[in-house]
Amino acid sequence: MSSAAFACATEPTATVIRSWGTPVASFQNTKFELAAVAAEIEAAQTMLERAVRELVDGELSGADAAKVKLFRTEMQARAVDRCLQLFGGYGYILEYPIARLYADARITRIHAGASEVMKVIIAKSLGL
Repeated sequence: MSSAAFACATEPTATVIRSWGTPVASFQNTKFELAAVAAEIEAAQTMLERAVRELVDGELSGADAAKVKLFRTEMQARAVDRCLQLFGGYGYILEYPIARLYADARITRIHAGASEVMKVIIAKSLGL
């Protein structure tokens, strides 16, 4: 979902949105936000790939699985939120895919174990 939000924010439609007559894509802040999202997406993907390898090898602990789920779902929420922000008010118009991604991103922090549950699992593994 975060990759889809990133794609929405970098597609040609998004690059023509203007603020004060200037394309939003040309602002330094937009470039910084998209760079940060791209870095987080890559980090989350790397984390997932490692977890899959550990699962296949029978080495993935519950705490490590919880860390991956927590990081990926929280990152996804941040990424989708950052990308939606670049659309301004257009981001809430349901004809724009980013609006649906924003709505859908919230549930991932709830189903299959809420973020708070993942934190409890991680904390227990730390002896806390």
